[in-house]
Amino acid sequence: MPVLRRLVFMAAIAATTAAVVAWWRRRDEPDASMDPPAWPAFTSPSTAPAPTDNGAAMSSWVIATDDGAAPDGYPIKVKVSSGIFHLPGGRFYDRTNPDRWYATAEAALADGYRQSKT
Repeated sequence: MPVLRRLVFMAAIAATTAAVVAWWRRRDEPDASMDPPAWPAFTSPSTAPAPTDNGAAMSSWVIATDDGAAPDGYPIKVKVSSGIFHLPGGRFYDRTNPDRWYATAEAALADGYRQSKT
């Protein structure tokens, strides 16, 4: 009987050792389930087409330039950081330094911006 008990004990130690060694070898392998999600490619807003006067379809917005002048056909000012757009004649229209210019208020609303209070 002691021989059988010793044999079972040795088998248990061997199985435990094998499990620890297998875990030790796998612990440095990267886990595919822990990979961050793949993000879509970034497209810069500066690639928006410039407005045209030749009757072709115009883009809904253009990026603001450093001089602060409104492009032809784009009177709506948008400040991206605040998420607000300003209409001409509005209280803060002249003070706003826009990030984008929109052709219509509907286009700014469709892009998720809200109209200024006054």
